[in-house]
Amino acid sequence: MANVTVYLKCDRNVEVQSEDVFLSDVGALRCADKTVAAKLKALKVHHFGVEDAKRCVISSLKMVELMEEACPNISVEIVGEPDVLVEQVNVDRHKGWQQWLKCAMVCLVSFFGTAFTIMAYHNDVGINDVFTEMYKMVMNREPQGLNALEVSYSLGLAAGIIVFFNHVGGRRLTKDPTPIEVAMRNYEEDVDKALIATAAREGREDEV
Repeated sequence: MANVTVYLKCDRNVEVQSEDVFLSDVGALRCADKTVAAKLKALKVHHFGVEDAKRCVISSLKMVELMEEACPNISVEIVGEPDVLVEQVNVDRHKGWQQWLKCAMVCLVSFFGTAFTIMAYHNDVGINDVFTEMYKMVMNREPQGLNALEVSYSLGLAAGIIVFFNHVGGRRLTKDPTPIEVAMRNYEEDVDKALIATAAREGREDEV
């Protein structure tokens, strides 16, 4: 049998629901021989035991070793991540009233926390004094209650937040990702790198 080249592109972070982790779960595989490709995709690379941690790191070299044992006449080219962080998740825990309660709590904390932050910032910079002085400079008299400057500032602040976060309800203003999405992606990448590095230092990485 002629030597067959197999291209393996692994993801950095994957989630699985079953106890058995197969090669097709952790990345994409490309091979001209359909039989070899099907056999390798069904190759089991890890098993989560009942007492085991629900998260593990699998080295791509370990997967190459398993692939070569299953199909000796192959040449594997790794074009993806060198290590894969695999997490077993329970879909049922993301359902029910508890999840809705968590979502409501996060919304309330975000809303009141943001409001408090804005008010604290305005208090620190003395925004009321600034508005009073600007009003006196333009109108040449003391402001009496709510004025057009405060209303326009409040509307401009709301419009600026909407434009900055690029999101209104369930709609986007542009096709670009929102700043929150960018921050979350960067945070996820940092967490994945830290978990992979920790597993390697503690010797808990599945490798050759």
